Amino acid sequence: MADQLVSLATIRAAAARIAQIAVRTPLVEAAFPGLSGYGTGKQIYLKAESLQPIGAFKIRGAANKILQLTPDEISRGVITYSSGNHAQGVAYAAREVGAKAVIVMPSNAPAIKRAATLALGAEVVDVGLASSERLAVAEQLVRQHGYIVIPPYDDDQIIAGQATCGLEIVESLLEVDLVLAPVSGGGLLSGIAAAVKVAAATPHTRVYGVEPELAGDTAESFRTGAIVTWPAELTSRTLADGLRTQSVGVRNFAHIQAFVDGIITVTEAEIRAAMRAIVAVTRLVPEPSGAVAAAALLFHAAELPPYATAVAVVSGGNVDPALLAQILTESEPLND
Repeated sequence: MADQLVSLATIRAAAARIAQIAVRTPLVEAAFPGLSGYGTGKQIYLKAESLQPIGAFKIRGAANKILQLTPDEISRGVITYSSGNHAQGVAYAAREVGAKAVIVMPSNAPAIKRAATLALGAEVVDVGLASSERLAVAEQLVRQHGYIVIPPYDDDQIIAGQATCGLEIVESLLEVDLVLAPVSGGGLLSGIAAAVKVAAATPHTRVYGVEPELAGDTAESFRTGAIVTWPAELTSRTLADGLRTQSVGVRNFAHIQAFVDGIITVTEAEIRAAMRAIVAVTRLVPEPSGAVAAAALLFHAAELPPYATAVAVVSGGNVDPALLAQILTESEPLND
């Protein structure tokens, strides 16, 4: 099994490769009241992937894949299927190498992400809500035009690119007990877990995935030991639009089973509350998908292992300003 998973050498090569496009994001200390800081014995940091050029971690995997294309492949153009952040990552990296980018996007993708993708020069093809429909349309366009597919998650080069986020965490914070990352298709979690487990200075470091309970297919898959698929009408209920994938990727699940210690689900109210807490404490701006890891720290401590130092990945910050304003001015109790 180990020789079928991405290696530390592959992850380090990806980090060197994408340095010209992705940035090394900071760890921002988050003194959440009652949870970290003086007197608690705990330190919490947020890995601010919201500060990437496209506002999300997805640029890492997209750049790692696209920067390895041959001149012939670049001339054919690239295609992907995405609800928004991977779309921007592919559009950004494709523009850097001079390749045409075609994005198959669901009709319920946030307008801010669709507009940003178009602004980067990509062509957008709108389809229905299901991630399976996005894949089917992309495959049809590949047959018609010969585009090169840049998968959103189920691909070793994508996993290695996302893993550079985990590599940065353990290089910047030698003593880290717990790392939490969002999970949908599994690209970020599988990559981070692989990097942390093979590169961490301390062998006791634990890695947990976090998912909305309204789109908890990966949590169910992890619990049962086999990939399950949720229908689009279920996963599309969550506000966390970046986490609506219907099933975890096959390659991603192999890494998750090998390296991840647990997966926690959080409620919609907890996601919204975590967004408010992140803004108040750090002034970072998270999108709903980017707040789920912090939500697990804030509201599910009993489900996590003991820790002195934890890192929660803020995977993105591409949130509609009107939605952000609405959430920041709420004073709702934690119930749905």
